[in-house]
Formats: sequence, structure tokens, C-alpha cells
Amino acid sequence: MTSFISHTTVDCRNAFELSEWWKRVLGYVDEVDDPNEPGHEECMIVAADDGHRVLFIEVPDDKQVKNRLHFDLRPSEGTRDEELARLRELGATEVADHRGQYGPGTGWVVLADPEGNEFCILRSEAEVARTQ
Repeated sequence: MTSFISHTTVDCRNAFELSEWWKRVLGYVDEVDDPNEPGHEECMIVAADDGHRVLFIEVPDDKQVKNRLHFDLRPSEGTRDEELARLRELGATEVADHRGQYGPGTGWVVLADPEGNEFCILRSEAEVARTQ
């Protein structure tokens, strides 16, 4: 017997606002039968293509330490640096820059969402293929 991941949960202070922010980052949508609204303490967003779900749940405490689990994002199109610029425009903040750490054209950038949850932006699959 095994288990499968039903959804990924993110603890936060404002479930609606953070779910709205991540919808713009990931291109996810609200669940059809359970749309998110201001004041909801739990907000689920869903990937239209594969059904992956992310649940934002309000908790009373602020983030205090480094995430033990985080998202690694890869641009669907374009480059890592183009996506990095888009994410900054949406309000992501840079935590650490690891571009070029393993040679030219390699690496990633660690960012934080508006509530401080860390995630990484990797190179696109096309960028990776060009350097192999």
C-alpha cells in the first residue's frame, strides 16, 4: 500500500490574498465548486492542466525560520531571468542568487512570496537543453 499527495498546503496569515498572488505566479484557478473569497480561512487553487492543488490555510503565527519544504518553479516558456523579472513585478523579493554557481548559464534564484515563504526559480527546460 502507498499514499499519494492530495495537495500541497501553505500556512499563511491571509489565505485569500496569498492564493490570489500565487494564481498569478502559477496560472492556477479557483476550484469550480469552491471559489475563494476575501475572509476565507482556507483557499484552494488548482492547475488547469494536471489538477495539482495548493491549499492556503490561515494560521495565527508568522513565518519564523527557513522553509523546510518549498516550490522549485521552472518557466513554462521564456528564460529563468525573464520569469525572475515577472515575479519581481508581482512582488516577489530576492533572498539569494545562485546563478552561475556551477558555471555559466547554471543555477537558480531563491525568492520569497509576500508572506516570506521561500521558493526557487530554475532555468527553463530549453535553457537546460542548450547547456548540455
